[in-house]
Amino acid sequence: MQLRHAFYERGVETVFVSLIDCSLHLTHGMYIQIPSLNELPKGVFVRGVSGGTLQQVITRLNILHMLHDQGVLVYNHSRAIERTVDKAMTSALLHQKNVATPHTWVCESRSQAALLRQSIQEDLVLKPLFGSQGLGVRKLPRDKPLPVPMEQYVDGVYYLQQFIHTSDAPHDYRLFVIGNRVVAAMKRVGESWVNNVAAGGQCSAIVPDPAMTQLALNAAAAVNIDYCGVDIIQAETGEYYVLEVNSIPAWKGLQNVADVNIAQLLVDDFLSKMS
Repeated sequence: MQLRHAFYERGVETVFVSLIDCSLHLTHGMYIQIPSLNELPKGVFVRGVSGGTLQQVITRLNILHMLHDQGVLVYNHSRAIERTVDKAMTSALLHQKNVATPHTWVCESRSQAALLRQSIQEDLVLKPLFGSQGLGVRKLPRDKPLPVPMEQYVDGVYYLQQFIHTSDAPHDYRLFVIGNRVVAAMKRVGESWVNNVAAGGQCSAIVPDPAMTQLALNAAAAVNIDYCGVDIIQAETGEYYVLEVNSIPAWKGLQNVADVNIAQLLVDDFLSKMS
């Protein structure tokens, strides 16, 4: 694993555990039990918060919150993960900080979603509120009604986003931000309008222009995060928009085209914050 090797290169011992296997002991004070460890670590590098019921996800995030409260460096910190795993909250923060992002509507009622669909009169994208890698994303053309049934796609919440048309074949960009720096970037061209690498998107390295770079940095600042993958699209009219901010980004596709060691840069940033 790239992270394990990067930590080894810096002489740091690592233990990989799942949040599912951790537990809280709230009897005499507060104790967090982590498999294979007899005491709390100095730092925790979060590489995943697995899905589950609301209670399960809250419990896993609570463990991260309590580790932070016990003086453990949590990277990315749990509040940043909460802000970005919820696409509606991410959109709200981006709008609040005046970071260019597509118009977005969120509701629970199908009838309200249908009314929105009629009034907006433009192509939309329906996304799962919690989701990644382009899974469950659907395009809703402006001249077609909401498909029936839809509940299997939305899990009770309709997250609707303005569809941004590009000037040529569908594509977008992933910029990887560590600290206050864009360390690598790529263009993704999909087999359809979904460009995620996991959905078959083809990657090529790019040098982002100043406007794209600044937009990615502004997006990271808006959600107050240590590192992230910022997905950006350029409209056919030339403007850039932030589509998503990913707090637990994969970088396999990006590493294949980047000339920097992303895992090593992450580890070095993590260790600098722990010292």
